Amino acid sequence: MTRKLVDVAAGVLLRADGAYLLGQRAPDTVYAGYWEFPGGKVERGESPAQALCRELEEELGIHVTHLRPWLRREHLYEHAHVRLHFFEVAAWQGTLNDRVHSALAWVAPGDPVPAPMLPANGPILKALRLPRIMGITQATAIGAAEQLSVLERALQQGLGLVQVREAALDAGERERFARAALERVRASGGLLVVNSDLELARRIGADGCHLTAQRLLASSDRPEFEWVGASCHTRAELEHAAALGLDYALLGPVQPTATHPDQAGLGWARFGELIEGLPMPVFALGGLTQNDMSEARDAGAHGIAAIRGVWGRKDA
Repeated sequence: MTRKLVDVAAGVLLRADGAYLLGQRAPDTVYAGYWEFPGGKVERGESPAQALCRELEEELGIHVTHLRPWLRREHLYEHAHVRLHFFEVAAWQGTLNDRVHSALAWVAPGDPVPAPMLPANGPILKALRLPRIMGITQATAIGAAEQLSVLERALQQGLGLVQVREAALDAGERERFARAALERVRASGGLLVVNSDLELARRIGADGCHLTAQRLLASSDRPEFEWVGASCHTRAELEHAAALGLDYALLGPVQPTATHPDQAGLGWARFGELIEGLPMPVFALGGLTQNDMSEARDAGAHGIAAIRGVWGRKDA
């Protein structure tokens, strides 16, 4: 049976501590009692962003002042084929005054969520568990001991996602370094993924793997890890990552980098165009530091990834 495609705008309201808001559907609605992100149907003549601002004013009594594009996903319910436009609601005016839900709940990323949850929101909840900054190791360049030292400092300062990218190290040294990095990341409650070497990732029990663009395009199936991401440079690569059901992608370079100073960066406008409408989070990469976070997220990025810019070194 063919179902009409319905566009829905959904808002991820974010508090300063990173918690997001969920609402429980009222008894007289479809999927009564299920939890959802606030929002509603996009009416004729509205953009998804306009629809969300209207819905949040009607449902919660707030006026949105800062909206960021994030993800777009489709889900086939028994009653409808829904295309969900997710936005991050970074700022609003007014006091939350729920008018349509049975209950509201603030949930910190990684904490248990209320149940039952609308089926379409499973990938969204997983995406919200992804930290906003990825640190990419450079032990080959600065030495394993120094990299582990700056890694420890960054973890103490809140870094929660690390990619081990050390193809130039010999196999034994790479494994020793990866195990040492994983021990530190696990102790801080973070996530660690290994670039390219899937067997190494399995042996050490990493949280996931990260695919190069070349390996991504050669893959027809998603590797069997909890977290799988890929480096991308084109829309075609991003769409292939989405087709494989990857959890995130990296896109860049956004700005010229120390390794490729003569290569022009994408810039934020082009970055936003390339990631528009994708179903998974995308990290901005290339010549970035934590100071670029706000601009990156305004362009639709989930966060930033950096090789030098997160370690707090003088050569960053």
